[in-house]
Amino acid sequence: MSPQAQARKKKNIRLERARVHIHSTFNNTILTLTDLEGNTLTWQSGGTAGFSGSRKGTPYAAQLACQALVREMKDMGIRTVVVTVDGSGPGRQPVIQTLRASGIQVEEVKNVTPTPHS
Repeated sequence: MSPQAQARKKKNIRLERARVHIHSTFNNTILTLTDLEGNTLTWQSGGTAGFSGSRKGTPYAAQLACQALVREMKDMGIRTVVVTVDGSGPGRQPVIQTLRASGIQVEEVKNVTPTPHS
């Protein structure tokens, strides 16, 4: 599929609510936008925001990736999101702050980071 066809396909999606998955490691922060059933709509990361190497893991790279994701979400008509956070990297807080400041309503923030137990 050509990049133009992918862009058109993304624009045709119209949703009110969606889910944002934040996978934050020390090397990168990956943001995945899905519908409420879990079907992937789009994604962003520190690498797609133009950063490479160790700079992908910075909070600033995560913030810019989130801003790009917010632009795509507004094109799709998404107004409210449920956020799930996985991992303990430095990019998790800036992403949540950027989502809240963007005008998109954050209904719930859920931490799904696996924890070891004995």
